Amino acid sequence: MRLKRVSRMTLKRALIALTVIVAGLWLNNTSLFVPIPPEQTPRLLAHRGVHQIYAGEGRGNDTCTAQSIAAPQHDFIANTIRSMQAAFDFGADIVELDVHLTSDNTFAVFHDWTLDCQTNGAGVTHKQSFEYLSTLDLGYRYSADGQTFPLRGTAIGEMPTLQGVLDANLGGQYLINFKSNRASEGRYLASMLGTIGSTTQMFGVYGGAAPTRAVTALRGFDRPALKKCLLHYALMGWTGYVPDACHATLVAVPMDYGHFLWGWPYKFTKRMKHVGTDVILWGPYDGSGFSSGIDDATTLSRVPAHFDGILWTNRIEVIGPLLKPAN
Repeated sequence: MRLKRVSRMTLKRALIALTVIVAGLWLNNTSLFVPIPPEQTPRLLAHRGVHQIYAGEGRGNDTCTAQSIAAPQHDFIANTIRSMQAAFDFGADIVELDVHLTSDNTFAVFHDWTLDCQTNGAGVTHKQSFEYLSTLDLGYRYSADGQTFPLRGTAIGEMPTLQGVLDANLGGQYLINFKSNRASEGRYLASMLGTIGSTTQMFGVYGGAAPTRAVTALRGFDRPALKKCLLHYALMGWTGYVPDACHATLVAVPMDYGHFLWGWPYKFTKRMKHVGTDVILWGPYDGSGFSSGIDDATTLSRVPAHFDGILWTNRIEVIGPLLKPAN
């Protein structure tokens, strides 16, 4: 009988200890008591500006996204100055753009690794001179049906340089995506930033690990660094500690993974801000290695109210007016 009483007391103490631990974990990581200003709204990051939307089935690194687009609702072409200006006009705070360092040491702003899918040109983008790239028709091969090409002739000579984008002073910041993994591109961008003497238009960099890590003047992320941050945080974040891998960087999170992060959403974002890191919220992970954007009203409704991070969208012309309606 005495052994049974001891066992019951031990079990009771264990349950009490477990309850205290669980309650402590909850209190340390709940966002219920985080003060949220009612006027707080997320910043918006427009992926490639206002652009045509790929509507094909499946997607991989080599998918030609210009060959199966949704029926065009506008004539904007990704990564052009005109598309970036439109994105800022629709409420973007940041525009993501893609760069390639050309054979004549110019950062061309263009998405694809090769020219053949989208333009009337051919070859690997970074192996061309910008003199050649500047002659191309950026809307040449866009098609919804494979037979008609409604954007041909609408963007001849509109591929910009990164310097040209900065000189245009469009009114926002830029997230630079290195399409290659050449460290020389990062060093060249770092040199360029030193020459212009200001990084105020630069929000950050990401993409290839080698060039991203070479631009020490800007925050940035690459896949290995992002995984390291989130893994270390998963192991230690329950204490409130933010590991060094998450300091002074950018953290991108698919919205359906956010709930697995300690302190999600508001305590997590505040912990990151405390160490100089911004949180970018992607749309749901689509299972193919890509994360979608927050591109429609249904997906936007899944974003935590008054989220204080950054929303990644492919449809700034849709999300901007929903989140920041005109007065």
